[in-house]
Amino acid sequence: MSTKIISDKKVINGWCFYDWANSVYALVMTATIFPIYFNDVTSTETSDIISVFGRNYINTEIYSYTLSAAFLIVALMSPMLSSIADYSGKKKSFMKFFCYLGALSCMSLFFFDGTNIEFGLIAFLLTTVGFSGSIVFYNSFLPEIAPPEEHDKVSARGFSFGYFGSLILLAVNLSMVMKPEMYGLADKGEAARIAFLLVGIWWIGFAQITFMRLPDNVYNRKITGNIFFKGYEEFLLVWRELKKSRLLITFLMAFFFFNAGVQTVIYMATNFGTKEIGAAPDLLIVAIMVIQVFGIVGAYGFSRLSGKFGNIKTLMVIMSIYIALCIWVYFIYGENIFVIAAGLVGFVMGGSQALSRSTYSKMLPETEDHATFFSIYDVMEKLSVVMGTLVFGLMEHWTGSMRNSIAILMVFFVIGIILLSRIKKWKYA
Repeated sequence: MSTKIISDKKVINGWCFYDWANSVYALVMTATIFPIYFNDVTSTETSDIISVFGRNYINTEIYSYTLSAAFLIVALMSPMLSSIADYSGKKKSFMKFFCYLGALSCMSLFFFDGTNIEFGLIAFLLTTVGFSGSIVFYNSFLPEIAPPEEHDKVSARGFSFGYFGSLILLAVNLSMVMKPEMYGLADKGEAARIAFLLVGIWWIGFAQITFMRLPDNVYNRKITGNIFFKGYEEFLLVWRELKKSRLLITFLMAFFFFNAGVQTVIYMATNFGTKEIGAAPDLLIVAIMVIQVFGIVGAYGFSRLSGKFGNIKTLMVIMSIYIALCIWVYFIYGENIFVIAAGLVGFVMGGSQALSRSTYSKMLPETEDHATFFSIYDVMEKLSVVMGTLVFGLMEHWTGSMRNSIAILMVFFVIGIILLSRIKKWKYA
């Protein structure tokens, strides 16, 4: 079974534009404006305890649990949906569904004002499900649009598109939040809610470039029989193939642990800056913008480094830097140092995200079932986020400090390095 590779510049750029389209979710909704807004509308001068469906939680604790729940939902759904998509040749249709679910749910947060906390959490959960679900199918196009030797470069280009595009919209949103009167808005809260609306519009709008350029059903698959039964058969075939590859299994195990640390740092950075550093919202947004800029540099820089020294060795270097950063961040208190740390986090984040995706893509056997293979990668990614954010929230609950939550993340990176070190006999190691 041979893999059909399109290798067309217009198609590759169209694929990269989905990173441009959906990365505004990652920047605005999980890293800057939404977590700041959520903390603001769910806190008082004397308490950050809120009631959700009759139970009391720390606001950042329930925020962390909501992320965990969203990723768990995607992890449970994606293998079967991806198998059906592979069998039917309808990957792009599934990608569109999750894109529109995420973008429209994000737009609905315009109506979240703090008096309807359950509504806000559910809408945020669906936004995250839409974002994460669409990424499964988006990633699975990589082996079909570029040969293995170009995967690192194309993956880095996609993440760079995302970092740069999201910075543009964040700059607009930031000006609205900082100077709401310039836009005829009542206050920063209204400006933030309009920002959620703009994220959804941006997401849907630029995704159309991707949907117009990406191929659909490149293997001309025909539907015969029960689509759900055939999808289940497809998944079993891929699972048996995966179990034969010690290389893929070892990498997925390593990815599970180090990604738990990588993603939790991304999702909880703003809350950490707010509570542990005491950083003002304006400074936090600047810090996240610094992360994005350095993320572009890291994506390309580590891509070039992997070409010289190999993917696995480069990933081990990145994880070592993460461990050093966790130790450093545990002890920092100054706002200016926090911004410097943010820049370094962005640098290694860009490299780890782009290189993880391309490394897995290079390891795949010749196959037509890319969505199913990438759904397994995505399951590991989402379960790792579930574990990371859950442990992060529980550590804060048990100890009352996010610094202890940061410290525990080092364990994930250490385990990741140990497992990566076992991958030696591979031409890209």
